Amino acid sequence: MRAEPQACDYRPDTPLARLAPWLADPVRPAPFPKAVLRWRNDRWDRAVGLDQLDESAWINHFARFEALPGNLPQPLALRYHGHQFRVYNPDLGDGRGFTFAQLRDGAGRLLDLGTKGSGQTPWSRTADGRLTLKGAVREVLATEMLEALGVNTSKTFSVVETGEELWRQDEPSPTRSAVLVRLSHGHIRIGTFQRLIYLEEAGHMAELVDYCLTQFPGSEPPEDAPGRDEPAVRLLHQVVERLARLAGEWMAAGFVHGVLNTDNMNISGESFDYGPWRWLPRWDPQFTAAYFDQQGLYAFGRQPEAVHWNCGQLAVALRLLVPAEPLIFALNRFAPLYQQALARHFVWRLGLESQGFKSDGALIAAAERHMRETGLSPDLFFHRHRFGRASAADGDWAGALAGWQPRGADHALWHEAAPPALLVDDVERIWAGIAEHDDWSAFTTAIGEIRALGEALGTPP
Repeated sequence: MRAEPQACDYRPDTPLARLAPWLADPVRPAPFPKAVLRWRNDRWDRAVGLDQLDESAWINHFARFEALPGNLPQPLALRYHGHQFRVYNPDLGDGRGFTFAQLRDGAGRLLDLGTKGSGQTPWSRTADGRLTLKGAVREVLATEMLEALGVNTSKTFSVVETGEELWRQDEPSPTRSAVLVRLSHGHIRIGTFQRLIYLEEAGHMAELVDYCLTQFPGSEPPEDAPGRDEPAVRLLHQVVERLARLAGEWMAAGFVHGVLNTDNMNISGESFDYGPWRWLPRWDPQFTAAYFDQQGLYAFGRQPEAVHWNCGQLAVALRLLVPAEPLIFALNRFAPLYQQALARHFVWRLGLESQGFKSDGALIAAAERHMRETGLSPDLFFHRHRFGRASAADGDWAGALAGWQPRGADHALWHEAAPPALLVDDVERIWAGIAEHDDWSAFTTAIGEIRALGEALGTPP
């Protein structure tokens, strides 16, 4: 969601309910032994008319999941399939989350409230359906930083600590538990479509296409696009545009998602479902975020390829409705759309006026060389060279900046020694205070600094 949050009234609207009989399973939230509010998104609660809820009502809706007025009467665990590290898995679905409300913002956009860590569902398999408090803290940090850096992301809406002890293999256990609520345009995944072609449900596929076109409106296909009047073709064009842009935004942010499976790719083009994410400590295309990604399938430099491959799986699913040729045409738009998005976002983050795609691309190549030679993290690189600042000591990079004009207003943050960052050591330091002393001050300070960065950067392109 790109627009700045604007106050509006609460406006429930539940079109998902019409698809629920074949798209989801009604479920019940887990009963938690306690509920301690740890995070409330005071920027986005007002954008959906929920800023007037007092703490007691907030806990009732976002820890006990009492239905919001006029909204879904019972939470829905969505059904989907997916490729996980390129291996098809038909046994997926919401295993520790559900969608429990839909509402409109002031611009009329449909938004979902969904959960993570809200208990077991029919799709949990052997898992406990829970979320660690550390995982919730990490997700708040990730979404806040991505929002500041202009990346299209879900918003972490609420975190409530739930008083259970959880055992995990990838962090010291027992560890504290939480339930998280995210705000996003939707939870329809590429894997949602894959399930329907697997089951050969053409009628439901057509309904889902219509739902996505109606609720996530986008631009029309190019005039020369074959089959451009077919709903499935129109949808693929829109998804390719959104996901090519998202890939460019991730790369300019120096962000590594970690697990780009088709069940983690949202039709709305939002980044979501944060697990082993990392920010780059240095410009390294081979850097991976997930310790279990031993082949580097989702390494930093391979993210555009992974997103394009996932778009291809959506095209395969849509073959249930339309022939291949117009879908291939749409897929072939990905590479140039990605390059354009990367250029726009890279130059924006440097605080420079674009000089056109060719010149912008040359600047990016020079910037990558400079980061490799100096070992600078992308965060430090963009901070030091905001508005084209450089010195003779910067060598070829200083020459590459010659003639570029600054864009945007100055801000006190650009005169600090370093910007806010979320490298792994920063995140572990923030978590250590919470884990060892229940001290949330470093977390609160980090959120304030990250939001100041977003303010300094301004509106993304």
